[in-house]
Amino acid sequence: MKNSVHFINSLAGNNVLKIHCRSDEDDLGEHLLKPGEVYDFSFYDSIFGTRINCDLAQGIEFRFHAKFMAYKSGGLILHYGKKNFWFCRDDGIYFTHGKQTPKLEYKWVYKVIDMAPSPY
Repeated sequence: MKNSVHFINSLAGNNVLKIHCRSDEDDLGEHLLKPGEVYDFSFYDSIFGTRINCDLAQGIEFRFHAKFMAYKSGGLILHYGKKNFWFCRDDGIYFTHGKQTPKLEYKWVYKVIDMAPSPY
């Protein structure tokens, strides 16, 4: 049974969520989720270790960011059927394996865009 990662856009209003995930083997591309939409993917653990890093962004010009490891295998102990749910809310990103109440794991970080003209 494959493991899975699920991202749920629980942002208020019409906030679109941008998701870009990568593993050591694959770039899963960029995905845009409207409120209420879900993006998920499934995979098998590698005996060499599986890590999936994701960059999330939301808000005006996608200036609110969060970068984190959305999945990490247990090393030599392979997981089968492990579910990882990430709920993206206005105050941050919440995590659960599906059995517990989601817990706040990451806060959004505001990214300042430098508007100064380039000297070149």
